[in-house]
Amino acid sequence: MELRTLRYFVAVAEELHFGRAAARLHMSQPPLSRAIKRLEADVGAVLFVRSPAGVTLTHVGTVLLDEARALLEHADRVGARVSAAAGTAHITVGILGDGTDPGVSRLAAAYRRSHPGVDIRVRDADLTDPTCGLRAGLVDVALTRAPFDGTALTTRVLRTDQVGVVLRSDDPLARRDRLRLADLSDRRWFRFPPGTDPVWQSYWNGGRPREGPVVRAVQECVQAVLWNGTVGLVPLGHDLPAELAVVPLADMAPSRVVAVWNAGDTNPLIRSFVEIATAAYRH
Repeated sequence: MELRTLRYFVAVAEELHFGRAAARLHMSQPPLSRAIKRLEADVGAVLFVRSPAGVTLTHVGTVLLDEARALLEHADRVGARVSAAAGTAHITVGILGDGTDPGVSRLAAAYRRSHPGVDIRVRDADLTDPTCGLRAGLVDVALTRAPFDGTALTTRVLRTDQVGVVLRSDDPLARRDRLRLADLSDRRWFRFPPGTDPVWQSYWNGGRPREGPVVRAVQECVQAVLWNGTVGLVPLGHDLPAELAVVPLADMAPSRVVAVWNAGDTNPLIRSFVEIATAAYRH
């Protein structure tokens, strides 16, 4: 069995959906299906039950999943040890905005267990660069939020979060159960500096140009709301001061938490980081 085929199998087993697994692997579905059929032929048993209701693992598939995960983890450790012997066992991770996300904590613990000899360097990024310095070569991989200009980058979606508008608690709109973007059309919004990725800026401004204070960091956004009554968007579930309220937006696309790295970068530490991140954010 090739390691690549086992990675295909693990992706399908974890997603239980060939389309989602293909998207996760950045490939089309037909070659993925063919690879799984060849693997089933090599194993001599059916690994998945395919039905209109979805995909489920067979007993043999469940056994292979445990073994495949262990084998791939070992292969990644081999890559890390070889890198260590070459004196290059380090990875720089860019984190956007909120390092308190529970997914980050789970990922950090899991990565340390799997790669105890790797020096993990972290770079906090402000809201003006959604790639956390990736394009400038400051980091190897970034934990951030999409959408942004993905040219020459590879992206793995880790989680999706619903989005709401952050308001002062005494704002009349804060008493509403749900809002729409049109309800905020006459408000001042916090916005990012000129030169910020236009795809990123458009998303967080609700798809249209806004007027309001320029911010660079999460705390600046919070202060803009507290002091000026400015409004802006925020993923649901974030801890905010009691003086602020978040109301869900009915017509806003969810925010995607993603791992992103430079397309074509074959560093095994990045590959293992992304796979561990995928599992850590799933729980």
